[in-house]
Amino acid sequence: MPLSGEAIRMMNYVDDIAVTLRRIQAVLPSLTEEERARVSDYIRNSEPNYESVLIAIAK
Repeated sequence: MPLSGEAIRMMNYVDDIAVTLRRIQAVLPSLTEEERARVSDYIRNSEPNYESVLIAIAK
């Protein structure tokens, strides 16, 4: 069954997220331990976060 244009668009958004996450991972080694902790907290507390989106998809 072919995908709708909206489903393809959403998959492109996921690709964009993956690129952003690769950029974050590339910079992490240059951050101090405190900076990494702050970025980690920021990501964890963002809404919606990756996990909440996966939960919404599963419903």
